[in-house]
Amino acid sequence: MQYKLYTDVHEFYKDTYEALMCDESQNMILLGNIITGNEGKDKTDWRDPAKWVMATVSDIRGICLIALMTPPHNITLYSTGNIINQQAIKCLIDGLDEYNIPGVTTEKELANTFAKEYTTQKGLSFKTTMSQRIYELTAVNPAIEQFGVVRLLEEKDMHFFPYWLEAFNAAAVYGNTEMSIPQGADPYHYRLSTKKLYVLEIDGSPVSMAGFTREMQTAIGVAFVYTPPYFRGKGYASSCVAQLSQIALDKGFTKCVLYTDLLNPTSNSIYQKIGYKPVCDSLMLKYE
Repeated sequence: MQYKLYTDVHEFYKDTYEALMCDESQNMILLGNIITGNEGKDKTDWRDPAKWVMATVSDIRGICLIALMTPPHNITLYSTGNIINQQAIKCLIDGLDEYNIPGVTTEKELANTFAKEYTTQKGLSFKTTMSQRIYELTAVNPAIEQFGVVRLLEEKDMHFFPYWLEAFNAAAVYGNTEMSIPQGADPYHYRLSTKKLYVLEIDGSPVSMAGFTREMQTAIGVAFVYTPPYFRGKGYASSCVAQLSQIALDKGFTKCVLYTDLLNPTSNSIYQKIGYKPVCDSLMLKYE
């Protein structure tokens, strides 16, 4: 096994892009990050490749394991062809010995295998912070009831958007019901500036939110799906996501990809009714 640590994101992109594209929907996070790093247009927060940890493990057939960590986030992994190689995992862990890895986020079997080996070597334990399922959609179910109008979020929405985003993060990212109170405006203005977040309006009132994340060669990510509690149960989220997904397909993307929390049966049911189909399960594991 040959371990390689990269300092040049362009070289890392060149060496790994083709392998990651073999499972484009599954590798939405990895692909999105290396594309961002390779383009070099956005270096805000964790997006500066100078802070990244990039590595591969290869055998005589080529790269068999790809790893990327964008601190302070978990390490993300991909085993080429989803064939897990225990020796490659051990080689990667040995190579990353000098780095502090907070956890791993990747396909379920690989996440568990990596975490067990890592924690055994380091004398740690690990726990699941979120159990997810990756879905993809190629056509929107025309039977989904449509409401209102979906439009881009704008500056005029700053009176509610920061609170909606923090509520989404609390539930979807951190898996709890305690949201942070927005402090400065900069992080929210940054989100607005990307022009990827949309709101569903009913009679001029915002009732639900969704947005795009990473843009791949043929796929685009859908996330930031949030409906305030007092608007739930009315079909607004379904309509918002369905309309947003159709916008993506009309733009020329052949599929939309999203992650769901498996502990939330409502959202999983909603997405499947819209037309999303399971790709694989993914785990977010934290080391202790």
